Amino acid sequence: MKEPIVIHWFRRDLRIEDNHSLAKAIQSGKPVMCLFIFDKLILDKLENKSDRRLRFIHGTLEKLNLQLKSKGSSIQTFYGEPLTVWKEIVDQYSVTEVFCNRDYEPYARERDQAIYEFLKEKGIPFHGYKDHVIFEKNEVVKDDGKPYTVFTPYSKKWKSKVHSQSFDTFPSIPDSAQLLQFSAEIIPLQTMGFYDDGFQDYPSGETSTEIIRNYHLTRDIPSTRGTSRLSLHLRFGIVSIRSLARLGMKENEKWLNELIWRDFYQMIIFHFPETVSSAFKPAYDRIPWRNAPEEFEAWCEGKTGYPIVDAGMRELNETGFMHNRVRMITASFLTKHLLIDWRLGERYFAKQLLDFDLASNVGGWQWAASCGCDAAPYFRVFNPALQTEKFDKNFRYIKQWVPEYGTASYPKPIVDHAFARDRVLRTFKAALQQE
Repeated sequence: MKEPIVIHWFRRDLRIEDNHSLAKAIQSGKPVMCLFIFDKLILDKLENKSDRRLRFIHGTLEKLNLQLKSKGSSIQTFYGEPLTVWKEIVDQYSVTEVFCNRDYEPYARERDQAIYEFLKEKGIPFHGYKDHVIFEKNEVVKDDGKPYTVFTPYSKKWKSKVHSQSFDTFPSIPDSAQLLQFSAEIIPLQTMGFYDDGFQDYPSGETSTEIIRNYHLTRDIPSTRGTSRLSLHLRFGIVSIRSLARLGMKENEKWLNELIWRDFYQMIIFHFPETVSSAFKPAYDRIPWRNAPEEFEAWCEGKTGYPIVDAGMRELNETGFMHNRVRMITASFLTKHLLIDWRLGERYFAKQLLDFDLASNVGGWQWAASCGCDAAPYFRVFNPALQTEKFDKNFRYIKQWVPEYGTASYPKPIVDHAFARDRVLRTFKAALQQE
């Protein structure tokens, strides 16, 4: 007879410290299998067979496996469509319970619902826990129970509730834990049709208290290391959101606000999943976007003739990262100066960003395009020259990424700023006045 086991399913929580679901699985008292599924439905959509994020996840899983091996365990990895993989697991093992941390994106919820129904048929409980955010779903809502759609009142309620929130760290793996061990290593990238084409300088996942303490002073200067660079590690749960919230509450409210924005957008995508592809403000879906292919290509390649925009796009293409201030500038330029659909920009960022997070990416792009919840008003059009004067006046950032700036080989501006501003204001106004 097979030994009864429970399973902890790693997803966006690739750590053993302060992991809510893993701690609950261990507390069950039964032998725990740790597993990770390389989702074929997601991987099949990746165009780049040397995708930076997949390489990062793979390397992180190898480190996680080493940590588990030091505890007398290991992680079992699978490749396939999740429901198919779960059918194979249930056939192979005597699974009594499944534990995981919740994910709020539309696809993840559909996937989890299908697996929940399958496991329910087999009499296997499927437990989900809050681990990716501080407050989820309906924990921070208006007095009438409806979700907030404006950040400031949401953040005030968040802060009023957070002091009563338990920030106790979930216990790590005790020596007495019964964890299953497997001889197999992490599935090679090549087995899944991908490859590793060399060194990638990923952010370390560590930051100094000094950076966070000075965050409000340095966060808008792209030429300096003035931000924590933890977004990639938050995206995959390599660091605990609880530990970072504690740090923010202690050191810098402005930095804490960024974590609250993250919770806010996760709540928005949970309550309004249609905003992944539609404007939060439906009237803005009437905007007649130009979608000029040559101009979109110039934006993607960092050849618009606007140096702060081009620097940002080249940094993104080369490293998979872009400074947050520059993300706003480049997104505003695409949607306002070029009048190109925010969804095209959002999808391009989704392909390139190491720290791509659907909720935050959609939220940020809709903010820039003025069509999202709590978005900038449509008549707010970033002036790239003024943004450069304020945040890169000595051109340090621009010269780093656009070495030909100031020479004859640098392209002329793709569009005149005054003309573009007038065009977008007229276009938005006309579309929004329609019955």
